[in-house]
Amino acid sequence: MNLQQLLVVIDPQQACQPALERALWLARKTRAHLHLLLVEYNATLEAGHLFDTAMQSRGRAALLERGMAWLEELAAPLQAEGLEVHLDVRWGKPLHKLVLEKTAELAPDLVLKSTVHDSLLRRLLLTNSCWQLIRHCPAPLWLVHRAEWQGHRLCAALDPLHSADKPAALDHQLIRAASELSRQLGMQAHYLHSYAPLPRTLVFDAELVANYEDYVVRCATQHREAFEQLLGQYPIALPDTHLIEGFAEEVLPRFVGEQHIDLLLMGAIARGHLDTALIGHTAERILQSADCDLLVLKPEQKGSAAQQ
Repeated sequence: MNLQQLLVVIDPQQACQPALERALWLARKTRAHLHLLLVEYNATLEAGHLFDTAMQSRGRAALLERGMAWLEELAAPLQAEGLEVHLDVRWGKPLHKLVLEKTAELAPDLVLKSTVHDSLLRRLLLTNSCWQLIRHCPAPLWLVHRAEWQGHRLCAALDPLHSADKPAALDHQLIRAASELSRQLGMQAHYLHSYAPLPRTLVFDAELVANYEDYVVRCATQHREAFEQLLGQYPIALPDTHLIEGFAEEVLPRFVGEQHIDLLLMGAIARGHLDTALIGHTAERILQSADCDLLVLKPEQKGSAAQQ
């Protein structure tokens, strides 16, 4: 990943901006340009409400002007460091639609957005706009979990047998992204694949039941060979690779905690072409339970954005 243009979604409801803090950390290491996007909206200033058209226009203009002044305050210390910062304030809703429009115009290398962290439940709370961006954002999407950040370790979650219906190329995208981020940011990269044999209670084939232990061994061998074949195409050190038996939604959050992973890279595909399509129940559970930042990559598409 060549980080040159970073699009940062600013949250107008929060004084603290974790996404901006993370983008600043990245820009200091890579000298990337920062593009701050603030989306404003107030239902009372929409047509058909209490004010006439002229008053609504003035109200919107005032709101956008105030938003730009706030962005300028946020950008001033960054520009004083010598960083290149661009500001954009837009009116409209829903948020994800405006972010996608800006993404199509800018074609950033990375989109960063803050999420909500529930310290009591220790889980990531993803808003509807987060889910929509996971499904539709063509650029890599960095969801910033917490303001606290060590920046020491990252992990790419791989699926060499494509059991989650992901295309084979997506694993290669994840490996390349992890390797490049490790090089650029000085983070130690880990590569993990988890697998789970079909539980004995769900096996209905008589022959398979009789030879269940052999089935478990064959399953482990199949996943190990596929994992080794995938990683063998890259200069990855053995201690940085992890093949773990268990369900991904349990293994990944536990691994993140035990290994102090700061950034988890995952691939995501939409289930169908509907706006309401989910990216898969397993991925959803992982996204909401992993106690770290998340970098979501979509499969690379051929053709223009309009064709996609």
